[in-house]
Amino acid sequence: MSFKMLIKKAAELPNKRIAVAAAEDDAVIEAVKQAVDEQLASFLLFGHEQQIRTLLDKEGSAYSSNDHISIIAANSPEESVELAVKAVHNNKADVLMKGRIPTAMILRAVLHKEYGLRSGKILSHVAAFDIEGFNKFIFVTDAAMNIAPDLDTKVEIIRNGVAVARALGVEMPRVAPIAAVEVINPNMQATLDAAALTVMNQRGQIKNCIIDGPLALDNAVSMDAAQHKGIKSDVAGQADLLIVPTIEVGNVLYKSLVYFAKAKVGAVLAGSKVPIVLTSRADSAESKYYSIALAVCSVS
Repeated sequence: MSFKMLIKKAAELPNKRIAVAAAEDDAVIEAVKQAVDEQLASFLLFGHEQQIRTLLDKEGSAYSSNDHISIIAANSPEESVELAVKAVHNNKADVLMKGRIPTAMILRAVLHKEYGLRSGKILSHVAAFDIEGFNKFIFVTDAAMNIAPDLDTKVEIIRNGVAVARALGVEMPRVAPIAAVEVINPNMQATLDAAALTVMNQRGQIKNCIIDGPLALDNAVSMDAAQHKGIKSDVAGQADLLIVPTIEVGNVLYKSLVYFAKAKVGAVLAGSKVPIVLTSRADSAESKYYSIALAVCSVS
């Protein structure tokens, strides 16, 4: 699987509608334009109407009058978030997307007791990387939401990540809980959690995937590294989903893949009633576009 294949898959699905909160952002609008051109989705753009229209009209008026784009005026970023979340809550949109606002602002609305998008699950960030030299997506979770997840939270993070991977066609994702070493060390909580997750999977407590850990990053993704260290498992060297022990590890891994490896990435927030496109305000239009495709394919 690659993003080229994912975009093709998204275009073949029934049209989905995406509600964008605070859409007055260059990169967001560029991603929206590209998604409309490729017939990935329709959009409800909430925010400052004139600013949104100006960005849409940069190359002509074709987009601001497009049947697949609607602009809904809001008097403030807070109002745009509330309206966007309510649109999803009221089944007027299938996906929520963050625009030019802080993550905390959109999360407050997502978790609102009256009109939010709670599902009873833990929310977690799932990123799909298209990396040169790999013939499949490498998924990384959680690089943006859960700071220092305990064992129970890691179980939910895995379930969310597995659901996203399966939606993209990975029927039985190989899951590697990442640690600094591949042996159990009582002084390293990540290794203890990894061992527990492995046993829970073997006993059917975590389904629809194969878990083995702890695994260091090299042993998780490189067959040569795994063989060199004598590690034999169904996951080592061929992991699909990397479970990081803390948000710092995930954040550094995410940005290292983007800036050093030049990987292509799309990401969603999973665990709510609908997928949420929750990219950083610094992410490129290309990354936001890939995240839209990922979200469209993740709609249940």
